[in-house]
Amino acid sequence: MKSNATKRYLPVFLSLFTLFLLFACSTPSWFPFKKGPPHKAKMKELVDKEVIIIDKHEYVKVINPRVSEGGNQPKYLLIPVEEYLAKKEAFAAPSIRGEEGRKTLSGATTRSPSFLPEKEALSTSVSVSPVAHLKKKVVVAHFNDRTTSAEEAFGDWLAERLMKEMMRRPLQVLFVDYQLVKGFLEARGISPSDLESPKTSRMLSETFGIHAIVLGEILGPYVFTTKGAQDQDGTSTAIIKIEMKIIDTFSGKTLKTLAAQNSIVPTKEKGLFSDEKAKGKAFDLTLSEISRSLSRELDRLDWFCRVARVDGEEVYINAGRLSGLKVGDVMEVLRPGNPGERGEVKGKIQISTIFGMDASVGKLIQGKRPNEEDILKLAGREGS
Repeated sequence: MKSNATKRYLPVFLSLFTLFLLFACSTPSWFPFKKGPPHKAKMKELVDKEVIIIDKHEYVKVINPRVSEGGNQPKYLLIPVEEYLAKKEAFAAPSIRGEEGRKTLSGATTRSPSFLPEKEALSTSVSVSPVAHLKKKVVVAHFNDRTTSAEEAFGDWLAERLMKEMMRRPLQVLFVDYQLVKGFLEARGISPSDLESPKTSRMLSETFGIHAIVLGEILGPYVFTTKGAQDQDGTSTAIIKIEMKIIDTFSGKTLKTLAAQNSIVPTKEKGLFSDEKAKGKAFDLTLSEISRSLSRELDRLDWFCRVARVDGEEVYINAGRLSGLKVGDVMEVLRPGNPGERGEVKGKIQISTIFGMDASVGKLIQGKRPNEEDILKLAGREGS
């Protein structure tokens, strides 16, 4: 009798045991107790995205789905995080005609180096510095174009060339997309020509964590061509001058003014398209010289990052993986002092989560709770 009863209830016992194992190993989505806070899941969704916190709200930088239509469509858009997560498929990266519509020099130069591929987020240079994990953010605005020909404009092209030239150097720099910054300013009724304003530069520091703004002007190119009886195509030389200033976003002041001008003799070219070839050499020589000077000045900048938002015990920071921060890093919270001064230490924060491509979240481990005006500097690394 007992044996028969046991056999009759065995399937029930097995079913109950199976359910117990299921509940012990995982929590169904409909179960009223969640495994963790919802923002942790959100961070996993955004791990490979560029997240920017503006006015305490989170945005995802995406490629504009309508950019292929041409016209004045911006290449990038800032989409609120919740909207992005709800419509991710709508913001899948479209194919972009990489070089179409870009202003370039007509005629190739024999000295032009092969360009690095265009980055769709922040461009990162390779560094051999002992502090290579800390990268400063720089925005290079399109240069004021004072060329000698109304048909040719080199301002935006030269800014791109300058960044690519500098990325070949051992420098700890992240280049922030200028079009993104320009769109951010225009949405607030600020002209890009106001980049030198201390109020504007501080706004870019607080929002994007930008350390420096690079502004420049082009004078030339001036091309000189001579022709003779035996030289129907002519012999050409060219000269160009680039002037540049570096704005420190923290102080709003001009850190340094730079200028470079090529030697005319090395640009000498003969034959067909000699004027274009000479012009190309002039650009190459001048860019090489001024990029060295700019690299030295940017290398001297002090690294810091900003508090983007404080939400309860969590402190959102506008620097993360691309800037070189890691989980476990300890950051000193500093009340901003005068330029060149370290400022008062208020407390310490430890990085607990990397948020998106270049943001992070930390928790206060010592001292006073920070606010949005404070700056952060690396104090130490876990295990060091």
